[in-house]
Amino acid sequence: MRNNAVTNTSWPVLSYNDWKDTLATVHLWTQIVGKIRLRKMPWLNHSWHVTLYVTPDGLSTGSVPYQDGIFQIDFNFMQHQLIIITSMGRRETLALQPRTVASFYQELFEKLDVLGIDVSINGMPSEIPNAIPFEEDTIHQSYDARQMEDCWQALVKIHNVFTRFRTRFTGKCSPVHFFWGAFDLAVTRFSGRDAPLHPGQAPNMPAAVMQEAYSKEVSSCGFWPGNEQYPHAAFYAYCYPAPAAFAEQPVKPAAAFYSTEMGEFLLHYADVQTADDPEATLLDFLQSTYEAAANTGQWDRAALECDLSHLENAFGCFKEET
Repeated sequence: MRNNAVTNTSWPVLSYNDWKDTLATVHLWTQIVGKIRLRKMPWLNHSWHVTLYVTPDGLSTGSVPYQDGIFQIDFNFMQHQLIIITSMGRRETLALQPRTVASFYQELFEKLDVLGIDVSINGMPSEIPNAIPFEEDTIHQSYDARQMEDCWQALVKIHNVFTRFRTRFTGKCSPVHFFWGAFDLAVTRFSGRDAPLHPGQAPNMPAAVMQEAYSKEVSSCGFWPGNEQYPHAAFYAYCYPAPAAFAEQPVKPAAAFYSTEMGEFLLHYADVQTADDPEATLLDFLQSTYEAAANTGQWDRAALECDLSHLENAFGCFKEET
């Protein structure tokens, strides 16, 4: 385990093949915690009530209501613990270490019972082909603390750039949030117009959920750590519905490209991590792919975009140099 005082300010190297076993296990752990939030939160448009959030030490559910007040579940990737706290002043922890998904599931629900948090979840993982029920999964049991810290530190860097990008839009925009279904950090802009009915296809995901999530026109971007079919951590950008000309638009930086297989623009994380200015490189990708969506989709950009830098300057707010 590293010293808790993290001093490295560079973007960490992420190699999918080096940490794919830890990723697979932690992905399933986040699904268990995310499904607990899903069951206890009132439904919010586009499934925003299910997401986790990047924190100074990991990922969190934020405040979740239950019968005695609110509780919160945190993945702490500095101390390598799962921490459950309640508004009744109670606290329970689980060790994040090499352990099966089944044992994580069992101990977590034992801790919730001790805290008086009454909840049950659908035990099948979502958006994962050929999934094993959580209670039965003794296959996935890897946890490399160093590799998980690197992933989290990358999420911290990305979160800050996504947050900066989010400020440039005055229309409806999602929070910067972590979707445990695909293990991706995302932020989404909306044109304000209805979208055609989405086909709604994903493993162990009701079509109605997908259709509500894409019920409005969107331009979405995010970060995804890769999988066996595409073993590269990458930034992505797509729109729904996608005009025919969207894929043909010029985007930045030069390393970005359109994947016909995935139906979205991609930029490998390594191209950002090794850039002279990773933050500016990523912002170029986010802005140029949004413009590709907005221009080909005929969004009302004058009404939807904004520049609030004059307020930052007036109030002395922190402003990144880009």
